[in-house]
This record gives sequence, C-alpha cells and structure tokens, in this order.
Amino acid sequence: MTDIDFKLGLLIEPEQLVPYLGHELIRVVDLSRASVYEQLHIPHAIHLQPKYLVSQQEQANGVLPDTDGLNALIKKLNISPQHHVVVYDDEGGAWAGRLIWNLHCLGFTRTSLINGGIHAWLGAGLPTSAEVERFNPVQELVQVDVNAVQQHRIEYQELLAQVEQGDVQLWDCRSNEEYTGLRLAARRGGHIPNALHFEWSTALNRENHLKLHPLERTQQRLEQLGFNLQQPVVVYCQSHHRSGLAYILARLLDWQVRAYDGAWSEWGNRLDSPITTGESPS
Repeated sequence: MTDIDFKLGLLIEPEQLVPYLGHELIRVVDLSRASVYEQLHIPHAIHLQPKYLVSQQEQANGVLPDTDGLNALIKKLNISPQHHVVVYDDEGGAWAGRLIWNLHCLGFTRTSLINGGIHAWLGAGLPTSAEVERFNPVQELVQVDVNAVQQHRIEYQELLAQVEQGDVQLWDCRSNEEYTGLRLAARRGGHIPNALHFEWSTALNRENHLKLHPLERTQQRLEQLGFNLQQPVVVYCQSHHRSGLAYILARLLDWQVRAYDGAWSEWGNRLDSPITTGESPS
C-alpha cells in the first residue's frame, strides 16, 4: 500500500488509475447518474447514489448523516482502513467531492478525485465496463472518528456567531441568480452577509472533458474576487452538493476549509437568519 499512498494524491488524472484497476485495496466509486453507470463505467467501479451522502431535515436538504448513516455509507462502500477510495462522477466533480468530504468528516482521508470524471476517462480512450462487480464483505470496516467532523464541518450556530462578529470568510458557489436573490430556492433568497461569489462550475473547463482549469488560474480569480487564501474559508451552496467541488479546490490550494452542509436550504429557510441580496461587494 505504500506505493499507492505516494502515487495517488487528492486529484489524479484518469491515466494514473489504470495501473491500479482491480487492485484489492482500491475502491473505485462512481457517483454518476444510474443510467450512465448502467451503460458504462470504469472497470471494477461500484455505483453510489447521492442519497447515502445526505440526511434530509425539515429545513436542510444536505446535512451530513449521523453516525449510523455514516456507518451505512462505509458498509455500502465496503472499505477497510487500508483501502484507497477513488471517486468520480459525470458532472465535473461535485458529488464526487461531496463523498470525499463525507469520508474526511468520518476520519478517512485515503481519497482521490479523478479529474474530469467519466468524461475525461472516455476522452482518454480508457477501457469501460457495463458489468456490476460483486466484492466479498470486508472484515475490518473503517470506524467513524467522531472527532474528525469538526475539522471539516461548521454548523449553523457557530457560523451565525462568526457572521455576526464579521469573523469568517465565506465562499458562495451557487449561481449568480441564487446569490443575488433573483432565484428563490428557499423561503428567502440572497446570500450570507459578506459571502463572496464564485460559481463552482467556473473552475471547470468544458472544452477539456470537464477537467479543472489550472489551479493557478482559479487561485488568481479567487484572489481577484477578494478571497485571502491565507485565512480559513467556509464553502456553501444550496445543499453542499456543488460546494463539494469547492471543498476539493480549497484543499488542492492548501486553503484551510470547512463546509457548511446546512447550506442555503437551512440558512434561507430560517426566518431569523441575516441575509444580504444583490451583487458581491467586490
């Protein structure tokens, strides 16, 4: 496993996975639409539905599952502490990034995102399969580390206190219409006060199989918008789906990041949350 640790970073190119296909300690996870997975997927990949990543609450659609839910995710993935999990999707990395965040929250960090997902895999002419592989149950499953979650997640009350103190840097990665309040996806529209806007898909190169633009370009754009990569950031969207990719980007930029998984579905549905509408102050 030592070689795998060194060769598979948080972001990998499709070709980097090829030597490990079929390795007993590599778990490839496909978060594409079921119709895509059934037609073709990376050989040995298992399919995971996004419902395993979220807990539906009255006012919030994308909250991190409780310990039982996280254990159900681990069982579904069938992973031991020695496994390395490689994740991809068909949308540029949002759901895949969300899975990686979930795994980080439960204390599992042996994770990689395939740059460009299935689109880049196909673009590279790499092999696909339509077979659904069955794995023997892992004897020693990953255990949830309840102390890991606070490193990667921020909840409403803590975030509210930081917002009221003006002591938090916020990255809103929804659409501009959602950010300004023109499009309602909750009881109220707008954004968390002082949040800066950078739509998640802006980091994707649609002319290169949905791979990420060079990180230097994304960093420059973020800094132009007013972000300080030397200070911690909180990412959010509507349900911590799109901000799954923002979380990955921040990690790739060595940016200290936590995600607000209550997201706008919680903040915008509460009637007591402070809200700002209109364009970004920058």
